[in-house]
Amino acid sequence: MLDADFFRRWMTGMAAAVDREADRLTELDSAIGDADHGANLRRGFAAVVKALEEEPSGTPGSLLVLAGRQLISTVGGASGPLYGTLLRRAGKALGDAAEVAPVQLAEALRVGVAAVAQLGGAKAGDKTMLDALEPAVEALAESLGESFAAAADAADQGALATVPMRARKGRAGYLGERSVGHQDPGAASAALLVATLAAARGAR
Repeated sequence: MLDADFFRRWMTGMAAAVDREADRLTELDSAIGDADHGANLRRGFAAVVKALEEEPSGTPGSLLVLAGRQLISTVGGASGPLYGTLLRRAGKALGDAAEVAPVQLAEALRVGVAAVAQLGGAKAGDKTMLDALEPAVEALAESLGESFAAAADAADQGALATVPMRARKGRAGYLGERSVGHQDPGAASAALLVATLAAARGAR
């Protein structure tokens, strides 16, 4: 079972990973976006950690909702609303339980990813964060929530698969063929989110 401490480890781990990888994410974004993805996410997840420190108690669901709310209020551009929606909807799907089973987390993340797709009007193959998130959630669901490492591997592969794609959404979508040959920064950061989830579980 996964308790509130697990979700704190996940969010704290993501903040550390984003801090470490912010320059790489911004470099990816400079090729096909606004060159601010790394800086925006660094600010957002730092705010998440601060908010969690000020909220010592809580359930898995309430912690994800809190994290999502912080991202929406502190991250500029599209990534704040998208990541915030992912975590908030997943948190709401988990409800008020003090502990959740891995399979429940897998289903909650599926709900969150579907909300991201609806908000952004995107689908797999559009060269967005969904290209990492969707295969990760599918891998986790197929294992009944047990293989976090498989989810992380699927996210990594999905992010790399965006390189030859032509972007169809967001700022990169305006570049047309010029977006081909560049990894999507949102997919790269989404892979980090899944990698830190696996690390919190001890799978990486």
